[in-house]
Amino acid sequence: MEKTMQPLHFSNKNHKNRFHMTYLGHALVLLLFLASPTSSCTEQERNSLVQFLTGLSKDGGLGMSWKNGTDCCAWEGITCNPNRMVTDVFLASRGLEGVISPSLGNLTGLMRLNLSHNSLSGGLPLELVSSSSIVVLDVSFNHMTGGLSDLPSSTPDRPLQVLNISSNLFTGIFSSTTWEVMKSLVALNASTNSFTGNIPTSFCVSAPSFALLELSNNQFSGGIPPGLGNCSKLTFLSTGRNNLSGTLPYELFNITSLKHLSFPNNQLEGSIDGIIKLINLVTLDLGGNKLIGSIPHSIGQLKRLEELHLDNNNMSRELPSTLSDCTNLVTIDLKSNSFSGKLTNVNFSTLPNLKTLDVVWNNFSGTVPESIYSCRNLTALRLSYNGFHVQLSERIENLQYLSFLSIVNISLTNITSTFQVLQSCRNLTSLLIGRNFKQETMPEGVIIDGFENLQVLSLANCMLSGRIPHWLSKFKNLAVLFLFNNQLTGQIPDWISSLNFLFYLDVSNNSLSGELPKALMEMPMFKTDNVEPRVFELPVFTAPLLQYQITSALPKVLNLGINNFTGVIPKEIGQLKALLLLNLSSNKFSGGIPESICNITNLQVLDISSNNLTGPIPAALDKLNFLSAFNVSNNDLEGSVPTVGQLSTFPNSSFDGNPKLCGPMLVHHCGSDKTSYVSKKRHNKKAILALAFGVFFGGITILFLLARLILFLRGKNFMTENRRCRNNGTEETLSNIKSEQTLVVLSQGKGEQTKLTFTDLLKATKNFDKENIIGCGGYGLVYKAELSDGSMVAIKKLNRDMCLMEREFSAEVDALSTAQHDNLVPLWGYCIQGNSMLLIYSYMENGSLDDWLHNRNDDASSFLNWPMRLKIAQGASQGISYIHDVCKPQIVHRDIKCSNILLDKEFKAHIADFGLSRLILSNRTHVTTELVGTFGYIPPEYGQGWVATLRGDMYSFGVVLLELLTGRRPVPILSSSKQLVEWVQEMISEGKYIEVLDPTLRGTGYEKQMVKVLEVACQCVNHNPGMRPTIQEVVSCLDIIGTELQTTKLN
Repeated sequence: MEKTMQPLHFSNKNHKNRFHMTYLGHALVLLLFLASPTSSCTEQERNSLVQFLTGLSKDGGLGMSWKNGTDCCAWEGITCNPNRMVTDVFLASRGLEGVISPSLGNLTGLMRLNLSHNSLSGGLPLELVSSSSIVVLDVSFNHMTGGLSDLPSSTPDRPLQVLNISSNLFTGIFSSTTWEVMKSLVALNASTNSFTGNIPTSFCVSAPSFALLELSNNQFSGGIPPGLGNCSKLTFLSTGRNNLSGTLPYELFNITSLKHLSFPNNQLEGSIDGIIKLINLVTLDLGGNKLIGSIPHSIGQLKRLEELHLDNNNMSRELPSTLSDCTNLVTIDLKSNSFSGKLTNVNFSTLPNLKTLDVVWNNFSGTVPESIYSCRNLTALRLSYNGFHVQLSERIENLQYLSFLSIVNISLTNITSTFQVLQSCRNLTSLLIGRNFKQETMPEGVIIDGFENLQVLSLANCMLSGRIPHWLSKFKNLAVLFLFNNQLTGQIPDWISSLNFLFYLDVSNNSLSGELPKALMEMPMFKTDNVEPRVFELPVFTAPLLQYQITSALPKVLNLGINNFTGVIPKEIGQLKALLLLNLSSNKFSGGIPESICNITNLQVLDISSNNLTGPIPAALDKLNFLSAFNVSNNDLEGSVPTVGQLSTFPNSSFDGNPKLCGPMLVHHCGSDKTSYVSKKRHNKKAILALAFGVFFGGITILFLLARLILFLRGKNFMTENRRCRNNGTEETLSNIKSEQTLVVLSQGKGEQTKLTFTDLLKATKNFDKENIIGCGGYGLVYKAELSDGSMVAIKKLNRDMCLMEREFSAEVDALSTAQHDNLVPLWGYCIQGNSMLLIYSYMENGSLDDWLHNRNDDASSFLNWPMRLKIAQGASQGISYIHDVCKPQIVHRDIKCSNILLDKEFKAHIADFGLSRLILSNRTHVTTELVGTFGYIPPEYGQGWVATLRGDMYSFGVVLLELLTGRRPVPILSSSKQLVEWVQEMISEGKYIEVLDPTLRGTGYEKQMVKVLEVACQCVNHNPGMRPTIQEVVSCLDIIGTELQTTKLN
């Protein structure tokens, strides 16, 4: 029976799907599926089914069963009644592709049609919606497009009771005339499509038994219509993740039959006072809105309430004591609000079914109520970051199912007692109790056990003294240990290697000492990539906006910074090949940097600054291709900094405080007098000789300067200022410019250099007129220029105050000019003129990709189809591959985005602004070593002060791919909406691949290729830089997909 009809699918948060339509589903099954099979069917019905089969491009093997000359009542998926009429067609999850034939509407006895979970495309035939017999129609989880067709006003009443069109590509608005004739409609699920307009309400009047409306994950806008109040039998209402605004209408609270009310992640405002009229509510989800006010005192009337989600709003005031009257509550989620007062107002002993209580980031005060310990089914409790002043009660042993406990920063004292109390909670796997026990001593010599299942422990920011306690060695399943920001002394104990699952160890900012023990070099999880994924009961936050849902998402970290460790860095550290972050900074290590560190090939952060290290920087460290942060400053290193590879991409601050180091990114250039560290003895031997030469050449220099002075005085009329500026910063008119200085133009290929002057550029840009501006950004304005021969160039004008010194600037531009590739914007030349530095590029006729995706008109001529978008993605990836893999040294772009991908007249993609950040002083623009790039494209690791890396470029390119696929901006215009990466990842986690795609691209036949590109893009925007593909891997994937696309077009 359950196989015959799939349940309606709901797309809310996984942990909130407590409400099931069991009562409705069973009723429908009993009502609709009391049919018995027979052994024959009519010729007309056989022909109708054959026509449907013919319309499929892939039939999932039905052709083997549906053979001419056989009884169609015996065909797979077909059920007939005793009158030889087909009543049921059940073909869910058969791998069907193609369109649905209207011929199925000719089956005059058909009552139930289920084609869900296939790959069917095209529109939904009007003949099925308007059928005079179909009672249940389910086409969910397909690739169907278009809108719902209007039914003629003369259409008689239709018998349709259940319509499930969820998880497709439908667009448009709901027509009221369609629903006016559906007088028997009971359930409508249109979630996860792209419907727009206002929420429909006509079925509330026309269908007196209407009970279920699921419209989440669409693009509905406007307010919640008061007309929904006419749906007097409605039990399930879900419109989460739309663009709804306004307040909850009073009429909504008249639907006293409602059991499930879900409006999360919209922009709803106002209070929830009227909610108490919905006395049959089981689930209330209003999280992620802009609600204000308090929880009404009369909420206790909601006796059946099980799920209460009011998280991430602007609600405040005290919790009403009547919340205790909601005795069936299973989940209370109030995090990230401004609730205050005492939590003891609520008597939790009346909530025996409570499993999750989350009130983090509020303003509660007082003590933790003793009544919480009566909630014997509690599995997750988070009270952190409030104003509590508490001591844990021994009654916590009653919480035998407690797995997740977060009580950070609630003024706990007596750490020994706290652990002895908690050891009775044998099922604890996550214990976060940092920012408590201020300046206490770490317990030692006491018996602390019972934490055999603990996997995450945080005792950070407590200012604890003492040593790392031996009792931690009993925590055999410990995977993550935070002990940073304490005052611990002594050595790292040898037993640390017995923690076979530990992969994240942070003991930074303590007073630990001694040499690094060999046991630390034997940590099993630092040597292997394997981490068993385990889902946290609640997300673990390492920052307010950085959370982890599973253990394997956390990076492998060894952070020993800011301690008193001595000795050499052991060469065995190269065994820790799985590490992503290694911090040994601000200690007293001596000796050289072990070359074995290059074996930690996935390392993303290496900080060994502020030690007593000597010797050179090993060239082998250039093998660390994933490094995004590197710091060896404030040591006594010497020699040259590697000028190629990853190390060459870091700023001079990474090497400061090493006076014997030299390199192009440092003040001391190799070979200069400033870095010629010869011995005093050698220096003294040459002192007399140097003095003699100085006197001789000094005299010649004086004579030379006198001659230059005479020439200057004679030719001062020709040496006028190259440019004068008005107070408002604009250039003087052309008549005031007397310079005919030749523009330095770099030759391209084997051709001759072109000679231009600054005057030529003034003419070409009409004196840099604002009408010639074609672009602007963090580096400066871009002007279109038409030269005297009719050719077009683009001129980027940088402010000299932002740039390197003239000599360094020229050298960098000369180096960048060698980067020549079909998918890079050619750099033709440069000019240093007065207070400006000009870069001259080839002109791109079709502007930027950003213009075509986000600023286009609605006419077809400005539309990029999928083959064109894929071509652009391929070209851009090949340009990035060149600067990443071919250029020596490698160029980290730092600002890959759609506006830096320019299109020529053939729509070939060209990467612009590559290497430009090397010409800019880091404190003069938004592109800095602290935060490089453009908002929306910046990798998450850059927000932690990490410098630009190749893997960071891959994240930015992944965002570009997502823009090509979705047509959405990386950062929505409405600040309340989700950013692109977050939205896509959320949709993908729910299996909604097709729904992510640009609605203008759906139904074009390229969905298979687009989903493959989507998978590539999602890998590129992986939060873990080490998990992102290289650009060459992306190039290969896109080439394969492009070949498939060409094959598809040929076929």
